[in-house]
Amino acid sequence: MYTYLLFFHSIFRWLVLVSLLFALFKGVRGWSGKLSFTKRDDRVRHMTATISHVQLTLGYLLYFNSPFIAYFRSNYHEAVKHFDFMFFGMIHITLMTISIILITIGSSIAKRQQNNESKFKTMVIYFGIALLIIFLAIPWPFSPLANRPYLRLF
Repeated sequence: MYTYLLFFHSIFRWLVLVSLLFALFKGVRGWSGKLSFTKRDDRVRHMTATISHVQLTLGYLLYFNSPFIAYFRSNYHEAVKHFDFMFFGMIHITLMTISIILITIGSSIAKRQQNNESKFKTMVIYFGIALLIIFLAIPWPFSPLANRPYLRLF
């Protein structure tokens, strides 16, 4: 099960990034161009939040089924001395949870705004901050913090 979770978590990373980038593109374009917030824009907002929630759920399932994290929890005082354990045991999950909370709050506030400009502006600000946090917390292959491949296969 762990291998499958790792694979789907890796795939959904790209869906989250693409949906966030697309939502930000739509948001910046709508905000700067003073466009109407259409049903399509609302679907993009909603789908971005939904995809992010699925990814967070996969991440939590992975976290609580990971032998890596089991070692971290059972040998905490030894594990925190190694940055890989610290990154995945605390930093990654905390930053990702914060980013999904920001996406959720931004999506919810944008949905309730009265005018088009406020909807786009809220989406851009909250989704943009969340995207920055996500970029920092992803274990990219080139990252000095912790590195993993772009895509995990079975």
